[in-house]
Formats: sequence, C-alpha cells, structure tokens
Amino acid sequence: MKHLFIGFILLLSSANANANANANANANANASAHSESFETYGDVGQFAIPLTALFIAWAKDDPQGMYQLGKGWAYTQAVTHGLKLTVHARRPNGVDCNSFPSGHTSSAFSGAAFLHHRYGWQYGLPAYIAATGVGASRIEASKHWQLDVLAGAAIAYGVSYFVTERCTITNLQLAPARFGKDGQGLMFSYRF
Repeated sequence: MKHLFIGFILLLSSANANANANANANANANASAHSESFETYGDVGQFAIPLTALFIAWAKDDPQGMYQLGKGWAYTQAVTHGLKLTVHARRPNGVDCNSFPSGHTSSAFSGAAFLHHRYGWQYGLPAYIAATGVGASRIEASKHWQLDVLAGAAIAYGVSYFVTERCTITNLQLAPARFGKDGQGLMFSYRF
C-alpha cells in the first residue's frame, strides 16, 4: 500500500511538473509575443509620431510649422546618425555598434517636441507619452541602453527648441475697418 501511495504521489508530482512546464512555456510564448508587438510599436512609432505632427500642422494650415518640423527632424537625424558613426557603442544584444544614440527615439521625440514647442502642452504631452513608449520598446527589445534612449530624446528636444517657433495662428482675427467716408467699425474673420 505504501508503494502505491508513493507511486500515486510521484504521478501527481510529475503531472504537476508537466503542468508547470506547460504554463511556463505558455507564459514565455505570451511574453515573447508581447515583446515582439512592443518592438513593432517602436518601429512604427518612430515614423507615426512625426507624421502625426505633420498632419496636425497641415490641418492647422501651418506651412511654416511643416517646414520647421521637417528641418528639425532632418537636423535631429543628422546629429543622431553622425554620433552613431562616431561613437560605435555596442548594442545590448551585441548585434552591431550602432547603439548610441537611439535613432527610433530621436525620430519619435522630434515629432513630440515639435508639437510641444509649436502648439503647446495640450499637443506635446500625449506625443511625449507615445514617444516615451517608443524609447521603452527599444530598451525592452535589447536594441538600446537607457542612456542611448535618453540621448536620442535630448537631441530631438534640443534641436526642436532651437528650430521651432511658437505658433501664432489664431482662428479669430480682428482689424479696424472703414466703411465709406464716415463709417468706421471693426472687421473680424473666423476660420473653422
């Protein structure tokens, strides 16, 4: 009877070990899928955030803003890739020596910093949150160290600070007006 009881316990522990192994395999598969989708978010976000900023400037009929965004993004990429060629920092995954600074992060923060500097915090804050996600995805995917991501964000912010002017376009415009010889008044225009 003792042998049967010990055999039964061994059978249960074996079944439990298999269940734990299957659960761990499923958890690892889910974590891997999450990690891959988060990395994809970063790959898409590096372009989606600046393109969203471009669309907002276009929707506001702000060609000067579109020019400033393009100039800021181009300068940011030039500084970022110039540093990559100069520094030769190895990535955490060891694939190559293009780690410092993060190009994905600098691109995403270029759009976010433009929105902040041109249109204010109500546009900038959501974009900064999205850009932070891009940077986090690069760290999670072992493509960059934290310093690489911080440097990419700082470069984009600094460039945008110097090339972006605050938007002065308003929907309501008022101007003095003359109507005939003796008529004076106020003319206004409102853009929708």
